[in-house]
Amino acid sequence: MSGSEGSKLWGGRFTGKTDPVMEKFNASITYDKRMWEADILGSVAYIKAQLKAGLVTEQEMQLILQGLEQVKNEWSQGNFNISQSDEDIHTANERRLKEMVGPVAGKLHTGRSRNDQVATDMRIWLRTNIHELKKLIADFIYVMINRSKIEIDVLMPGYTHLQRAQPIRWSHWILSYAWLLSEDLDRLIQLCHRINVLPLGSGAMAGTPFAIDREFLAKELGFNGVTPNSLFGVSDRDFVAEFLFWASLTGVHLSRWAEDLILYNTKEFSFINLADAYSTGSSLMPQKKNADSLELIRGKSGRLFGRCAGFMMTLKGLPSTYNKDLQEDKEAMFDAYDTLVDVLKIATGTLSTLQINRDKCYAALSTDMLATDVAYYLTRKGVRYK
Repeated sequence: MSGSEGSKLWGGRFTGKTDPVMEKFNASITYDKRMWEADILGSVAYIKAQLKAGLVTEQEMQLILQGLEQVKNEWSQGNFNISQSDEDIHTANERRLKEMVGPVAGKLHTGRSRNDQVATDMRIWLRTNIHELKKLIADFIYVMINRSKIEIDVLMPGYTHLQRAQPIRWSHWILSYAWLLSEDLDRLIQLCHRINVLPLGSGAMAGTPFAIDREFLAKELGFNGVTPNSLFGVSDRDFVAEFLFWASLTGVHLSRWAEDLILYNTKEFSFINLADAYSTGSSLMPQKKNADSLELIRGKSGRLFGRCAGFMMTLKGLPSTYNKDLQEDKEAMFDAYDTLVDVLKIATGTLSTLQINRDKCYAALSTDMLATDVAYYLTRKGVRYK
């Protein structure tokens, strides 16, 4: 057996070399390396559970813990060198741990599979980084509320079918989207509870024959509980699909908000002026000032929905339990997260710096827009309509 094949976590029965194209096709280290901290956290808890189960000695545990701390320091300081043989973040961390502490590092994988390991890493990573999304949404809502208070006296037309309908306040328009984002925030908080369930201890799919205390693991890693079924534990990616749907829906709300402002920013409306920091010019027409920040927000909603739809198609035909198709989960999750972080930052900056043209908003009002109010007045006076 070649050294490179034998060193793989799955390489025990293989004698031939893997096609280099297949090596690259199979690897996920280029993107799942961002879960390095989650992976180390899981390993620290797991070696403690192994001690409780009598699988390692106190001395072996301390040696592995010291090695894991060194691996963590290399990642945090940007000094971790990824090897060509590192297929994924789990392989990379265990390979480096073995280089530091020797063969005892191999005991860390006893009773554990990459199947329950990756499911755990993803849940840790997502629940941790969701806090950034919650903060960004809260910041955006704060800007909306603040502007609505300051500019509550600004009147403008409200639209249905993109036709002038009834007079409204600019603040009323802003807060309509604040409420949408508030519901998005509520949904994200609810999702956190479904993410925070521990699959570690499920093994490859049929559990582990060792006395691994899963409740202890859950407590160590800050999970609310454990997955009740090992087949479910390693194969469930509903939390990823739900996150992608949530990101898509939030993206749709931000896209609609951006579309309104794109219209209001045109010469035909002239209700607002975007700050130069969130606008671009034209390569051919120097008089133009384009709302590219808003157009990109609108465009990114399609990217988010594409990630959601694509991953749903990945899931729809999978047999039980773990299948390599599930490797598609991480790129979709990371990309949706990164995209939405950028969108929320740009949206907050755009709204906090734009200028409202009060006179233009007021000039767009007309007496015929009070027709409904006149009808309501006559109704209160007893006028009947046939």
